[in-house]
Formats: sequence, structure tokens, C-alpha cells
Amino acid sequence: MYDSILVATDGSEAAATAVDHAVALADRFDAALFGVAVVDERTDYDTGIVDPEEARQHLEERAAGWLADLETRALEDGIEAETAVRSGVPHEEILGYADEVGADPIVIGSRGRSSFKGALLGSTVDRIVRTTARSVLVVGGGEDADGVANEPTRGADGERT
Repeated sequence: MYDSILVATDGSEAAATAVDHAVALADRFDAALFGVAVVDERTDYDTGIVDPEEARQHLEERAAGWLADLETRALEDGIEAETAVRSGVPHEEILGYADEVGADPIVIGSRGRSSFKGALLGSTVDRIVRTTARSVLVVGGGEDADGVANEPTRGADGERT
């Protein structure tokens, strides 16, 4: 059913759950597994206090760490994952990478690292779901920033996922 699976991660608990789902799918369908983490360029520091290049390097290192965790998790199940750190607008970079590797489906957590940031910048998940013809598996669960359990994610048909 699936030949190539892409999972996007931002190091959040929901992303870790998405990684678990993507690894299980890759194992079940003997599919290639790809991972991507995006350094969001819309939140660059623009002050004299923080060196923008140093901040960017820190963000890229964090993203590389998330992908190293993904690779380690995949190897636990005997699956090799090809990963990439991208810079730009997250939904655009995720969809672009999906095009490059021919991934279907895209697996992504229902909630990223910052609900507040998501509200300000727009939901990456929402934009991916609305702008791609690819299958998208949105994985819910985990807890929000206040430690409250999230409601299960609902698909376009209203079914819980």
C-alpha cells in the first residue's frame, strides 16, 4: 500500500507518537522511511542581543537531534530512515520534501511544540492537510503545555484517529 513514508518531527510529544506510527507503517508495508525537521525562518531573531546566525545554528542542531532520535527509534525496529533538516516555512518544506522523496503518506503530530506559536503563525498541520493531495496521517494524543490530555484527533470524515 505504501512505498515511501515521510514523518515530520519537531521534538514534541505528539511528534514522537507520529514517529512511532511512521516506523510501524514502514515495518508493516516494508516501505522506505524518511524524516524531516524544519527550522522555521519566520521566527528569526532580529535584535542586537542574539546573533541571528548563532540562533539559527542552535535551531539546526536541535532539529538534527530530533532526527537522530527518529533514526534511533527506527533502528530499534530494524528500519533505516533517511532524514533531512530544512529551513523555511514548515508546511512548504515538509510538502516539498514529500515531493522530492515521493512519500505517501505524510505522518505528523496533531500539535507541535508551541500551541501559542501555532495560533500566531497558523497551523502547519492544517496547511498540510488542506494543500496536499497526498495522504496525511495526523497523530493525536499526548499532553498539551499545561499537562492536560489532548482530545483524539479527528479526520476529515469526523472519525477519531
